[in-house]
Amino acid sequence: MRVLILTSVYPRHHDDSEVPWMRESVRRLVREGVEVEILAPSWRGLASHEIDGVRVHRFRYAWASSEFLTHDEGAATKTKSKPWLQLLAIPYILLGFVACWKLCAPGKFDLIHCHWPFPHGLIAQAGRWRAKLPLVLNFHGAELLLMRRKRWIRPILHWLLGQAQAVLCNSSFTRGKIHAVREVAVELSPYGTTLPESTAAPSPGRQASDPFEILFVGRHIERKGIEHLIDAMAHLQGDRFTLTIVGHGDLTEVLKARASATRDSRIRFTGKLSSEELSLAYARASVFVLPAVIDSKGDTEGLGVVLIEAAEMGLPLVGSDVGGIPDVVVDGQSGLLAPAAAPQALAERLLRLADQPELARQLVEGARARTRRFFSWDVVIPHLLGIYANVSNRK
Repeated sequence: MRVLILTSVYPRHHDDSEVPWMRESVRRLVREGVEVEILAPSWRGLASHEIDGVRVHRFRYAWASSEFLTHDEGAATKTKSKPWLQLLAIPYILLGFVACWKLCAPGKFDLIHCHWPFPHGLIAQAGRWRAKLPLVLNFHGAELLLMRRKRWIRPILHWLLGQAQAVLCNSSFTRGKIHAVREVAVELSPYGTTLPESTAAPSPGRQASDPFEILFVGRHIERKGIEHLIDAMAHLQGDRFTLTIVGHGDLTEVLKARASATRDSRIRFTGKLSSEELSLAYARASVFVLPAVIDSKGDTEGLGVVLIEAAEMGLPLVGSDVGGIPDVVVDGQSGLLAPAAAPQALAERLLRLADQPELARQLVEGARARTRRFFSWDVVIPHLLGIYANVSNRK
């Protein structure tokens, strides 16, 4: 099986932390004998290269100093602060199409697996037209939420859905958004943890009197709702509670200022951590929180892979009842859900877990059972291989 994966983002070097779930899936596909190549945009003039022995073809779409439309915060966030970047969408699609045409010589690949179908589904048409390649579209939610601001995207996605031989998505929430565009068969195909297997160990049992460390890990962007977690600390009295915020992003300084304004010394920002440091942060924590919201662009969490990682690390989960989070956090079974943008409700869930260690242990076991049933790589990769085989055979 020879597969071309078309994506907007892929690691730029060995130590790059971009899309670790996609990188891990590629590693595991290669381990199963799939020959994978990647087609992705350049980054500030970055040439084609290899990652983990996999060829990454980079297509140029602007002068080097302006090739930062993708990666890091993502195109949607960047175009909001720099509207002129939207003009790069035209050369991005056209030059991506040319690169795909050149790469997809007849007989070279068996199918194209296209992530973020807008705009990459348009680029993928080059491979369909030149080599008659079957097309697998993989939705993550952002391209569907973008339709709220740009309605002209809807007919394009409607057409692309009719061109695909298989449609995948990361959550029930995303599947519902796809069906609102076009009624097609949609396969749930989430991704598993990217933590080393050796680190996925149970957390030691705790008592109600023990210190209670609240952990957030992720990009500091609007849809993560981190400010509501900071505000929730005002409803949790005493030195027993601490909050550790890991990661960075365009809102980091704003969030630090918000925390400083509360004069709460229990809130700590760590910045970006190495894999080893992150494992230690999980080991010290008492609970993991993803306080996501629907942001001003209409975007929210398509799934929340970080919740799966926290569950594997033995942490009880608290998440907002938005987007794809309920696919992972089933309230009362694999974690606790709270309304979005509700600091007091968030604090109430955290206090409940702090005061009821036995409930926390039950939720940890429930989360582990759910992630292993639906989000384990041992489930995800065979399912994806089956889709590939079915699509290739239909060709």
